[in-house]
Amino acid sequence: MLYYTLIFLVLALIAAAFGFGGIAAGAATIAQMLFIGFLVVALLTGVAHLARGAKGGA
Repeated sequence: MLYYTLIFLVLALIAAAFGFGGIAAGAATIAQMLFIGFLVVALLTGVAHLARGAKGGA
């Protein structure tokens, strides 16, 4: 049981080192860019679907 405690302690320290550094801000920026990109693709797909006048079906 002490073995797992030490493993989780090391993992927490590594996560803290990344979280308190600039990595978290970089990851948030990348996530925001991906969200906007996929939102644009979803909107374009919806507009193309409506423009084609797709009728029913899958």
